[in-house]
Amino acid sequence: MGTARQADRADSTEQRRRQLLEAAERVVLRDGPGASMNAIAAEAGITKPILYRHFGDKGGLYRALAIRHTDALLASLRAALDAPRERRERVEATLDTYLAAIAAHPQVYRFLMHPAEDSSSSERGFDVGQHSAPLLRRLGEELAKVIAERLDLGPESEELARVWGHGIVGMMHAAGDWWLREKPCDRARLVRHLADLLWGRLAAAGDRVGGPRF
Repeated sequence: MGTARQADRADSTEQRRRQLLEAAERVVLRDGPGASMNAIAAEAGITKPILYRHFGDKGGLYRALAIRHTDALLASLRAALDAPRERRERVEATLDTYLAAIAAHPQVYRFLMHPAEDSSSSERGFDVGQHSAPLLRRLGEELAKVIAERLDLGPESEELARVWGHGIVGMMHAAGDWWLREKPCDRARLVRHLADLLWGRLAAAGDRVGGPRF
C-alpha cells in the first residue's frame, strides 16, 4: 500500500509539474524573454513560493522548459534525417525543420536563447547563456551520433562526426538567430544556401556499411 501511495504521489507531482510548465509556456508565448516568475505563478493560479518549490528558481524552470523543447526538436530532426529521401533532400529537410521550429515559436526561442532586458531586478542575475550552452551541446552530441551511425568517414570517423555535429549545430544556431531577427530572405532560400555550404564533403562521404543511410 505504501508503495502504491508513493507512486500515486509521484504521478500527481509529475502531472502538476507538467501543468506548471504549460502555464509557463503560455506566459513565454505572450511575454517572450521578459517572462517573469511572478507572471508564471499568476498564470498558474499559485504563489511564487509554490512555483519555487517545484523548480527551485528561474534557472530550474528554464532547464525544464529547455529539456521539453529540445526533446521535441530532436525528435523532429531525427524524423527529417530518417525520411526516405536522397541525402541532399534530407540535409535540406533537417535544416528546414530547425528553422521552422524557431520561426513557429519565436518568443519561446528568445526566452531560451536570449537574456531578458526587462527582467525584474530580482531576476537580473539569471544568466541565460549559462543554460543555453548545454542545450546547444546536447544538440551537437545528438547530431554527432546520427552522423557516426550513418556515414563512413574513415579512420577519424568518430572525431569528424563530433566536429561536424557541433559545427553544424553552431551554424544552424547562428544563422537561424540572425535570420529570425533580420529576415533577409525566405526560409527556403536560407535552407538552400546553408545546404550548399555543407554539401561538399557530405556528398562525397560513403554510407556506413550495415547502418542507416544518411
